Amino acid sequence: MCGRYALPLRPSQIRQMLEEDGLDIDDAPEDEGDGTPRNSYNFAPGYHGIVYRANTPDGGAGHQATGSEKHQHAETNDPTKQAGSCEQVKYKLQSMKWGLIPSWTKRNPDYGSMLKTINCRDDSLSSPGGLWATMKARKRCIVVAQGFYEWLKIGKDKLPHYVKRKDGHLMCFAGLWDCVQYEGSGDKTYTYTVITTDSNKQLKFLHTRMPVILDPDSPAIKTWLDPSRNQWSSELQSLLKPFEGELEVYPVTKEVGKVGNNSPSFVIPLDSKENKSNIANFFANAKHKKESGHQDPGQCSEVSIKEEEDQPREDGKVSTSVSDTDKPSYGKRKASGIMNDDAGTAKRREVGKISATQNKARETKKGKAGDSYKITRFFN
Repeated sequence: MCGRYALPLRPSQIRQMLEEDGLDIDDAPEDEGDGTPRNSYNFAPGYHGIVYRANTPDGGAGHQATGSEKHQHAETNDPTKQAGSCEQVKYKLQSMKWGLIPSWTKRNPDYGSMLKTINCRDDSLSSPGGLWATMKARKRCIVVAQGFYEWLKIGKDKLPHYVKRKDGHLMCFAGLWDCVQYEGSGDKTYTYTVITTDSNKQLKFLHTRMPVILDPDSPAIKTWLDPSRNQWSSELQSLLKPFEGELEVYPVTKEVGKVGNNSPSFVIPLDSKENKSNIANFFANAKHKKESGHQDPGQCSEVSIKEEEDQPREDGKVSTSVSDTDKPSYGKRKASGIMNDDAGTAKRREVGKISATQNKARETKKGKAGDSYKITRFFN
């Protein structure tokens, strides 16, 4: 199963990377504006992603275009260009919604129903008829991703793992697409599903299923997208197999499990030095500071305060050093504050009571001018 993947790239970046891999792209969505696909490190069902497909009518390959489609696909439907020559077929990147909705659907399905069609099992395509009959013959595509997530069950706990190609290339998932127009609506909705197969040896520990991954600019991907093959065949079925290349798999943060979260840290290994949530990094940093003699800002050190040379004092004289006569004497300190006021005595002030029935200000009672107290009174 593939229920979450990563694609934090804009259409222009995806186009450049696929073209460098040898794929022809004649059209692609804009990076900004209406209909722009989402770029996210946590791509979830219902999001609008990037799909690569032949530029065929909404009915798929071999379908006769009608109405406005005739002008848009006139070159594709030219009988002289339907002889199966892949060189004359145009391909494009298109924004579509993840979670396939068949063309015969009359009303917009709820989210739960859509989740049932985010994946399509390869073995379900081997039999004639069924939900995927039309799509597998005429509406095949490639779903573009950087990598995908799968959760490893450890008792009652689940630990997410990120899977990507070891060579750094984009992942090209085999997929199916469709176009639906609901009753009473003039808008068309394009949707897609990801085809899954048995896991290869690398991923069997993680899950029993994985997406079908095709190499870019390979004979397999050209065969899969060829619009002249508008009938399902054993040749097409044979392309749906576990990935034979090398993959990189490692555990990542559990924060990716919540739809709506999005962070570059989701694709960083848990034990990586770049991962700030790795507790091992915390202790390693603390050890490094200690070995390098780094002083904690909270610790105080002895500070020597001297008057700067030629700095004038308040009396106008200049002093460059401190003589013995200038040293302060440390005799007995005189009491201050309440123990020694200007009059040499402490005056006790009493605070008057507040009336519960009358709204009067608090009264302050002053002591007599001649009152004096012994110092021991304040320590009782």
